[in-house]
Amino acid sequence: MKQYFNFSWCLILCLAGLTYTANAQKIKVEATLDQTSIKLGDQTILRLKAHLPVNANVDFPVLADTISSKVQIVEMGKTDTLSDQKNPGITTISRQYTITSFDSGLHMIPSYAFGSKDGNLTTQAIPLEVAEVKVDTTKAIYDIKEPLAVSYSFMDWLRDNKKLVAFSVLGVLLIAALIWYLIKKRKNRPVKVEPAKPAVPLDIQVLEKLSTLKVEKLWEQGKVKEYHSELTDIIRDYLEKRYHINALEQTSEEIFSGLRHLEIPEQQRNGLRQMLLLADLVKFAKASPLNIENEQSMENAISFVMNTKPAPFTDHKVQNNNNEPV
Repeated sequence: MKQYFNFSWCLILCLAGLTYTANAQKIKVEATLDQTSIKLGDQTILRLKAHLPVNANVDFPVLADTISSKVQIVEMGKTDTLSDQKNPGITTISRQYTITSFDSGLHMIPSYAFGSKDGNLTTQAIPLEVAEVKVDTTKAIYDIKEPLAVSYSFMDWLRDNKKLVAFSVLGVLLIAALIWYLIKKRKNRPVKVEPAKPAVPLDIQVLEKLSTLKVEKLWEQGKVKEYHSELTDIIRDYLEKRYHINALEQTSEEIFSGLRHLEIPEQQRNGLRQMLLLADLVKFAKASPLNIENEQSMENAISFVMNTKPAPFTDHKVQNNNNEPV
């Protein structure tokens, strides 16, 4: 008898545990509205909730921007997870949506399906009543009032921005003091008179350019046209400054015509003619001169500058009748 009694109690306890486990594993879903009746254009909160065991999972439905043709979702709120104080094994997950409607009447919030491993769980459809806003048509329509003008004086602005004004005045004073100090210091500084650098004679400048071009040896690198163009530009610039003719913009024949009345040795005239005409053939007729012709153009240019350079100025001391220098 005693053994039978113990077996019965064990069986009852096992059934109770199975019942508790079955109840604990049950998932419930629901949909609620904070307000089931709103005015036209007002908003309310739609809450989707799932009550499930701690270790269970559920998939919430995905809502579009429009619940129905009459109800729209304004904003999707946060998702909250709460524990049931009475039953620690149960968790409540809640997701809220702000909804509104601009059509009066009774609208239905449809049922939504939650996904779980045991199948879909659906909520009940909820009615939402949207009431029209009553307008008193007996009253006249008034214009919107213009903004009220408020007096705001310069003293008011100073009081509101006193720190900014103070720092600005202080900054101006500091800058003025710094400028005054630098000006005073500069006035007291002795002026250093640097001796004027003697001007480099024209022929020296041109010969240095010719020497640099000669060292580059552009014609040996296949740059024959560039070589003759630079060479003639240097000589044309020399002719323009030496004889005051517009040599940089004249043709070779125009240059020869402008120089025919000047006292230039015939040998230098011939060298200048050879250099300019050969450069014209290279630039305009795509001629390919020999190496010795390229070198001869450079030698003619150097010789022309050295033999036509301006005579240096000499200082002569004037003596009086007593042979004393004045």
